[in-house]
Amino acid sequence: MQYVDSWRAVAAATGAADRSAAEDGLRLAYRSAGLAEPERIVWVDSPRAAVAAVEKLVDAGRSVRDAIRTRPWAQERRRMYDELGPAGWSALWSATGAQLWETTAALAERIRAGVVADLSDGPEDASDVRLVLLDAVLGQHDAAWLAAFDGRGDRLDGLAEVARHAGWWWPYERAVVISERPEALYRDEAGRLDRGDGPALAYRDGFALHAWRGMPVPAEFLEELNSLTPKRIREEENAELRRVMLEFYGYDRYLTESGAEPVHRDETGVLWRIALDGDEDVVMVEVVNATPEPDGTHRVYWLRVPPGTRTAKDGVAWTFGLQGDAYAPVRQT
Repeated sequence: MQYVDSWRAVAAATGAADRSAAEDGLRLAYRSAGLAEPERIVWVDSPRAAVAAVEKLVDAGRSVRDAIRTRPWAQERRRMYDELGPAGWSALWSATGAQLWETTAALAERIRAGVVADLSDGPEDASDVRLVLLDAVLGQHDAAWLAAFDGRGDRLDGLAEVARHAGWWWPYERAVVISERPEALYRDEAGRLDRGDGPALAYRDGFALHAWRGMPVPAEFLEELNSLTPKRIREEENAELRRVMLEFYGYDRYLTESGAEPVHRDETGVLWRIALDGDEDVVMVEVVNATPEPDGTHRVYWLRVPPGTRTAKDGVAWTFGLQGDAYAPVRQT
């Protein structure tokens, strides 16, 4: 659909908000909900700062998120469902919002978790922070469902305008707290937060999330990656962090430098096994591309296979969805 790419860009947008356009949008959202425009608009640099600002609001009134965001969305969804029918609505969602939902929802959840972690000293604090987060309209991170309604009426125009120009916002009867967008966002090809040399998501007030291929990691952990040794990898007690270390270091390099011995070899390749305390074994098949590179060399590939793999052929077959006895390629490429 024509709107998906533009809303994908909205969800991934970084840099300073267009405050004037965003404020026009939130005022329109209030009017569309039949509410008086807010008396105060408070800008902050991140969702973390927004939670702190909300907790300090005085005489802001109750949250109007349901009236501004939840109810209009439900009404528009019902209208479109009635107009298109079950199959038509399903097709529309599949072609629009579903294309963006998984990555934007995951990103929003990571931001929530990061805010809770930064602002909580204990379970009671965490509960209070989560309650404030429930009042948030997600701005640019509402892109998935806004994509489904774009061009199909003006009821959600205010919400869409804020989303195009700003981050998360908290609507109350007489006041709004609204956040800037992030300054930086790094993701891998699957859309997961991913950066090995700094924060994968960063706001200008210092609120940041660090991740490696989607897995949250401490900032100091990333600083250590460039000085890894096989010994340090083996000594890491956290199995998930140790897995990240191995991916960053390179399985082939680890095998070479740790003096590992192959456990099986046949005409398809060489099977290697890395035993890890407190975690499943890492099993890899080393295969050589039969087709030479332009310079005449043959490229080596490392394929990770299930821990129970016993032969190189079984491992290569598994990558094709086959059993070892059924794998018999006529020509290997």
